[in-house]
Amino acid sequence: MRSVRPVPRWPATRRGQRRLFQGVVVACVLALTPAAWLRAVADDRLRTAADVPARDVAVVFGAGLWKGRPTPYLAHRLDTAAALYRDGKVRVVLVTGDNGRVEYDEPDAMRAYLRERGVPDGRIVSDYAGFDTWDSCVRAKRIFGVDRAVLVTQDFHIRRAVALCRAADIDVYGVGVGEPRDSVWYYGQSRELVAAGKAALDAVFEPDPTFLGRKETGVTEALGR
Repeated sequence: MRSVRPVPRWPATRRGQRRLFQGVVVACVLALTPAAWLRAVADDRLRTAADVPARDVAVVFGAGLWKGRPTPYLAHRLDTAAALYRDGKVRVVLVTGDNGRVEYDEPDAMRAYLRERGVPDGRIVSDYAGFDTWDSCVRAKRIFGVDRAVLVTQDFHIRRAVALCRAADIDVYGVGVGEPRDSVWYYGQSRELVAAGKAALDAVFEPDPTFLGRKETGVTEALGR
């Protein structure tokens, strides 16, 4: 015989209802606090591609591949970075993404896309272990020696990127790429509410990235060319 789960009931007493309401309020505050922190930390560092201050390095975060090529969202990030390079706003582009398995290589796909749009290969540096936003920021600072940068990503992700790179001790400005309000955009926006909590924990506890490795001189060499 199948057991029947009891259906949760609204508290019968005024005291129980008050406690339930207070619990809901506390849960909402806790859920929204990380998102409020992102806005407080990042909003004064957001710019458009036209008015962002010049920096030596642009950091472009991976956003997935489709049949070995950048997804539309990643392509839009790379288009913006290429425009920043052509306009003299940045001198080097650091592409950071996932190459955790042989058959999936975001940074090389990003490099090829930028080359097709006129960015010289010698001005592109690849980070193959940018498995998430925190990893990319920490590695940009500790592995590639980036102290100041322009960050390029979608508008719904840019606050988290700016906040985490600032927590990693990089002086950054962020350029958010606008997108149509389609299902992908709404998914990304919703995902950020959850990711904001992890971002707050990363900023507080500063964990090592998934893979740290040795220091690399790619950015310094590219700037020297």
